[in-house]
Amino acid sequence: MTPAGEVVGTALDGLRLDRAVALVADVSRSAAARLVAAGGVRLDGTVITSGARRVAAGESLSIDVESHHDPVPVPDAEVAFTTVFEDPDVIVVDKPAGLVVHPGAGHDRATLVNGLLARYPEIAGVGDLYRPGIVHRLDRGTSGLLVVARTERAHRSLVEQMRSHEPERLYSALVWGHPEASAGVVDAPVGRSSRNPLRMTVTDRGRPARTHYEVEQRFSEPARVALLACRLETGRTHQIRVHLRAIGHAVVADPTYGAGHAAAGRGGGVFGLSRPFLHARSLSFGHPVTKETVRAESPLPAELAEVLASCR
Repeated sequence: MTPAGEVVGTALDGLRLDRAVALVADVSRSAAARLVAAGGVRLDGTVITSGARRVAAGESLSIDVESHHDPVPVPDAEVAFTTVFEDPDVIVVDKPAGLVVHPGAGHDRATLVNGLLARYPEIAGVGDLYRPGIVHRLDRGTSGLLVVARTERAHRSLVEQMRSHEPERLYSALVWGHPEASAGVVDAPVGRSSRNPLRMTVTDRGRPARTHYEVEQRFSEPARVALLACRLETGRTHQIRVHLRAIGHAVVADPTYGAGHAAAGRGGGVFGLSRPFLHARSLSFGHPVTKETVRAESPLPAELAEVLASCR
């Protein structure tokens, strides 16, 4: 269930109810329609069963996501990804950019979960039946490391570690401009934008979020950019991208949060990237059974390494 009394923002004003539910609950449009028809959605406390009903800004929206779901994801051996570590309890995956982690709004198939089920069928039903084995996510355009649980015991342990902010997750990000400080912390709550339901933003209505960053290199050509190492203390949706945008240094080639940046207008075409320059390069966590620290590293994908090599 979404938080009781979640207020419909202006970005959702006038949308069909099934479309609004798909965006807020991160489910497919078909699943949202079934949620509504099954009586799993309330507006201002009243059950609404018509997906065609238009929502209005200021209404209270509650969604019981357990009342209906899309079909359980099926294995798909065509989904490509690399495994960098595995044992009977956990898998560490190197996800390519462009691959969605699990089925959701607008993405019913060909996700990482579908590929995982083909290669590791034992994860079916681990944790969430519809997101088996998943304990954290990477954005579609972000590449890099992700840990997956193979057993319920491992899933419980990893979820608790994530909740306690114990795993260390380090990202490489190329950003527009040069941050004044060589290192810093962005401590700002992140929540859904009231103007665009597909975007997140820094807002007092959001959840607490902290991102640590350190400038590793500064470049002036072919554009004024800097390479940052970013460490997540929390893991909100789009957190690094939103936080870096908030301090005036959006991620290079980020179509959602970087397009309006002044530097992007001057140098956006220089690099020719079709995905954000954001890569989950390092991951460490406590093994759910042995308690030993598991560490994994991932080099920059070729397209990002080429961009970096072109900078001076």
